[in-house]
Amino acid sequence: MKEEAQSDLFKPSPGQDGALKQDGVMVRETACRTLLNRWGDRDYSFNCYTGCANGCGYCYARFMQRFHPHDEPWGAFVDVKTNAVEVLTRQARRLAPGSVFACSACDGWQAVELRHELTRRCCQLLLDAGFSLDVLTKSELVLRDLDIFQGRPVGLGVTITTPDEAQARIWEPGASPVSGRWRILKEAGKAGLKTRVMFGPLLPGISDTPEALLELFTQAAAAGVSRIWTDMLNPRPRVWDSARAVLRQHRPDLLEHWRRILFEPVVRSEYEAGLRARVNSAAAKAGVAYLLS
Repeated sequence: MKEEAQSDLFKPSPGQDGALKQDGVMVRETACRTLLNRWGDRDYSFNCYTGCANGCGYCYARFMQRFHPHDEPWGAFVDVKTNAVEVLTRQARRLAPGSVFACSACDGWQAVELRHELTRRCCQLLLDAGFSLDVLTKSELVLRDLDIFQGRPVGLGVTITTPDEAQARIWEPGASPVSGRWRILKEAGKAGLKTRVMFGPLLPGISDTPEALLELFTQAAAAGVSRIWTDMLNPRPRVWDSARAVLRQHRPDLLEHWRRILFEPVVRSEYEAGLRARVNSAAAKAGVAYLLS
């Protein structure tokens, strides 16, 4: 998404409790005690925002509402950690440098970042302190930050769930178009960064077909990515309620198919084996099987 288009998202109107409503999303300013946290197979992760305006219908991060309750549904609120840079400055002084995932529970380059620039400032701070970055986003805004990524230990990845622009608008209404995400990979590659793409979650009956998979892997080959991940739809907390609502509106014919994949162990096991075979076949046809992780 171009900055000119993203700037249109910022036409705030007063909300309750000091919140501002921006393009249908309630944005509040908050404070955090820590920012850099231990995480998964990287050493650390950080999130300058709680909540994500991308509004992805399959987003696993909905579990965050158990710890940060909001009246609004996931995708309709963002809390801005206004003291993120100050807190991270203190943490970076005492923590051993390592690999940092940006970001684990939101898109760090979602629309509010255009105004606040917290993710950019935190990335620069971490790089200057000797940390490396593993970036994952669905936003073209990340291209703004190539100037601080070039020549530094940064891997830049994007998530692409479907090659179909119409389906992407349904499932990821606040994210950049699919074409824009391919553009991220190409521009980052030109800048000398290692690029990665996450195909996932692959949407049953939509982007898990042989035809859709071949298109995804062919585009990955054209973009010159250095690593490819795939992910299957998972029944994480609250995901089914959200996905079911999207399906009811746009693809009611797939409701029972999705339910069985998510909740019937035998069906899920058979589906996983079939999906793995289709992924391997498509990657081989596109000549990128060696890039699969």
